[in-house]
Amino acid sequence: MKLKIIPLFAICFFTYLSGQQKRTIGYVERLLPEMNRFVAPGAEIEILAEGFGWSEGPVWVDRLDAVLFSDVPGNKIYQWDEKNGLSVFLNPSGYTGIAPREKKGSKNAMNRDESGSNGLILDKKGQLIMCMHGDRRVARLTDWEKNNFTTIVGKYQGKYFNSPNDLVYAKNGDLYFTDPPYGLKKGDDDALKELPFNGVFKLTPSGELSLIIDDLTRPNGIAVSNDQKTLYVAISDPKNRRIMAYDITPNGVENARVFFNDDALAKESRGNFDGLKIHPSGTIFTTGPGGVLIITPEGKHLGTIKTQEKTANCAFDAKQEYLYMTTHMYLTRIKL
Repeated sequence: MKLKIIPLFAICFFTYLSGQQKRTIGYVERLLPEMNRFVAPGAEIEILAEGFGWSEGPVWVDRLDAVLFSDVPGNKIYQWDEKNGLSVFLNPSGYTGIAPREKKGSKNAMNRDESGSNGLILDKKGQLIMCMHGDRRVARLTDWEKNNFTTIVGKYQGKYFNSPNDLVYAKNGDLYFTDPPYGLKKGDDDALKELPFNGVFKLTPSGELSLIIDDLTRPNGIAVSNDQKTLYVAISDPKNRRIMAYDITPNGVENARVFFNDDALAKESRGNFDGLKIHPSGTIFTTGPGGVLIITPEGKHLGTIKTQEKTANCAFDAKQEYLYMTTHMYLTRIKL
């Protein structure tokens, strides 16, 4: 069965905005002159599509000349490109029923439903790798025409993960991913939670899985520095928002330290630290309080792309000409 592309006129609750209907949101806050190296003066935040429950995990795919992104509550992955606009790429994307899960609407379940896919990435072969909240696994889309999945990893020491959230490949093929409890109906208090921690894991190309961090409350976005020496982990705990940094070692990580934390910023703006990406210059683009923060490797905050909405994640296109952002109910972008 081939993937179905749903005509936009048939999607009554989603909107694709053409050039003639261009809408913008927010503004760019420039704290230091170096911000102009990354976002040109006058650049606007475009709303490309809207109507999602919580958009997440954008990834640019050259073979499609498009960006893919998750709608976590909708259990779908969407595709957006300049020519065709918005279409459903994958349904379901995160929950197919293979893992135990509290049924929606049961007396023990919370009102939220975060069963869909979250973080997305391409492996070195260009295959789509997904964090599947509902299935509590990291999986590969092995057949783009028939929607066939293959589990890469689904358990640690015989126990189901909580809900793999975001992931990144190192150049040597190691896959790092975070595992907070957001996909469980009752979070840390869910009876189906099998691991007593919310961890960060490493999976080697040979299939060796190791727990490398187990003392974070809400590990979320994750990235590796361009020199492959530093692992960044965003902590989306509203009681202690921050980005951690670790030295990467052959056996895991060491030298845990706070890379960035701004209590005043967190009090003034909406949103937690979530997804983050590394620019070719080494500069960190991280979602956080207020939108997307631009931070140098030394921890200097250059400015913020103020999206006005809670922003989950971001991704560059192939040439770093645009930054695509999943902004609550919107898919947005800005010219770099």
